[in-house]
Amino acid sequence: MEKYDVKRAHKKLYLPSTKEFTEVDVPEFRYLAIEGIGDPNRSTAYGEAVEALYSVSYAVKFASKRDLGRDAVVGPLEGLWWADDMSTFVTRDKQAWKWTMMISQPPWITDEMIESAKSAVAAKRNPVRCRSCIR
Repeated sequence: MEKYDVKRAHKKLYLPSTKEFTEVDVPEFRYLAIEGIGDPNRSTAYGEAVEALYSVSYAVKFASKRDLGRDAVVGPLEGLWWADDMSTFVTRDKQAWKWTMMISQPPWITDEMIESAKSAVAAKRNPVRCRSCIR
């Protein structure tokens, strides 16, 4: 069984040249994502978000392998960072930072598979952010 790996399938996006800037066209990807606010080094919400993303992503991976015979490497953790006042990045006021953390999902994963994985993880480990925040 061949494993799908988003980093291999899209090398130009995940392993860009270190010598020059390159313009790329980013295709549409499907992600599990959680939004939050605060210092990622101190915020319990950030840690819970990352835990929930990985827990559900691994549940989806194993369900896909078991039910569909299709395997995939769990994608890397990716994030978007911003603030209402962008000067907070210069002053390193991380409490004001907003973030969306994400893990990409293979293209064949359905909404039903995601919901099933979320329910299974919530029943087993009950991470606070797993139940309602992953979109």
